Amino acid sequence: MTASASEPEDVARSCSASGPKDSTRTAPDPVPDTGRRADAPYDLVVVGAGSAGLAGAVAASELGLSVALLDSSAQSGGQFYRHPAPALGARRPEALHHDWSAFADLRRRLHASGVDHLTGHHVWSVVKETDGTWTAHVLTGADGCADAPARIRARALLLATGAYERQLPFPGWTLPGVVGAGGAQAMLKSGLVLPGRSIVVAGSGPLLLAVASSLASAGARVPAVVEAAGYLRYGRRPRALATNPRKAAEALVHAAALVRHRVPVRLRSAVTEVHGTDRVEAVTVSRLDREWRPVRGTGRRIACDALAVGHGLVPQIELAVAVGCTTRALPDGTLGLALDDLQESSVPGLWAAGETGGVGGAELARTEGELAGRVIAARLLGRPARVGATAGLRRRRDRMRAFADVMSAAHAPGPGWTGWLSDDTDVCRCEEVPAGRIREAIAACGARDARTVKLLTRAGMGWCQGRMCGTAVACLASAGSAPEPPGERRPFAVPVPLSTLAALDGSPDPASAPDSPTDPVPS
Repeated sequence: MTASASEPEDVARSCSASGPKDSTRTAPDPVPDTGRRADAPYDLVVVGAGSAGLAGAVAASELGLSVALLDSSAQSGGQFYRHPAPALGARRPEALHHDWSAFADLRRRLHASGVDHLTGHHVWSVVKETDGTWTAHVLTGADGCADAPARIRARALLLATGAYERQLPFPGWTLPGVVGAGGAQAMLKSGLVLPGRSIVVAGSGPLLLAVASSLASAGARVPAVVEAAGYLRYGRRPRALATNPRKAAEALVHAAALVRHRVPVRLRSAVTEVHGTDRVEAVTVSRLDREWRPVRGTGRRIACDALAVGHGLVPQIELAVAVGCTTRALPDGTLGLALDDLQESSVPGLWAAGETGGVGGAELARTEGELAGRVIAARLLGRPARVGATAGLRRRRDRMRAFADVMSAAHAPGPGWTGWLSDDTDVCRCEEVPAGRIREAIAACGARDARTVKLLTRAGMGWCQGRMCGTAVACLASAGSAPEPPGERRPFAVPVPLSTLAALDGSPDPASAPDSPTDPVPS
């Protein structure tokens, strides 16, 4: 999706470079001193420096493990705690975040630890070696195109790779000015810019309320929040609601912001068409029935110059699936990793935390990350984990995971959404495959699953490798029945140059990275 960007005055006031410098600004990590030989594997490699990865890396390091924390971004925090680069000189990055103090504490502990925080590291494959250790194959550089690919070894692996946005296509969704809901929030948090001045927020899931309140507070006009589901299904699990009061409080904060900025919320409705020539000029919002089918005659046109749309998040589990980790179906139809009570996957030596096991928010991710870090440290050091600490973490994890399942079920897409699609609507943007061609493959060629549709139409074979269109293709291929969640094994988690593959002819480099692991690396 594409968008133009404009800087809101309110953001400029709250996060501008004027005034004293922010004491929480990202600083270089100290030189670590783990006592580890340069040619020895790390005890633990953590993939992903969001809430789960930070918590896991810090917990394991503080208990005595040598830890490498790998992330493609130049800064820690992941998607949830995106924040402006130091060059922007933001004085109050916390103004655009919920629960910033928890992240600030993790970042402080990271700087004080011996963790090797390796930024600009894009992990494209992980391999379990015959001796039981793990090798992470990594592309380096901001865009993964630096001339120094790396192979980093470890005794254990913790995947905290997060999630990406689920998109359901509709006519006009490829126009400039249409962005992901999470993408709009990322633009605001990390770039202090808005995708437009008048922004409709649409899709399904609690993220919509957070995005809309952030955009409105930053100075944008939000004509409407359009939620395809409702909130009544939360009431079916009162215990999960009662045991997670912070979630209710968080929702009330966002709702109060929307009331203050006079933003209407339209439930059981969806944007079914975007209008414009060179960019977004308006959207059509239609009422939906219980199956998410548009109700004829209910379409209403709303003028705007941008649309932020998303239908929840999809766990990013490609690295784990490629090595054979067992998955489980989540209530919203996506796949997450099947993990035991201590966050270990079905493959021994590989743990996971955060959104990889099901989307549940930053607090749940931190809890799972800390639990995994403690358990891994106990396992590798040959001593039992502190029962009291892990028991408390497990109880907190179970409580929040129960709420996550309620949230997932409440906002699961209904099968009727495919009725939004005209035959000329592009479903696969990368390969420009329209819905009509996919329907033809199903009707004329007998395709009944996403893989067969891909082979016949190339849908899902482009640069994003099905991240944008995988859900839509699977739903169309299922012909109205519940689709099997996409779970195809892919040998590469990110695009890899052929030159990198051709160079894989020797033993893994000793804990290699473009810079020496003992050099300071900016977080």
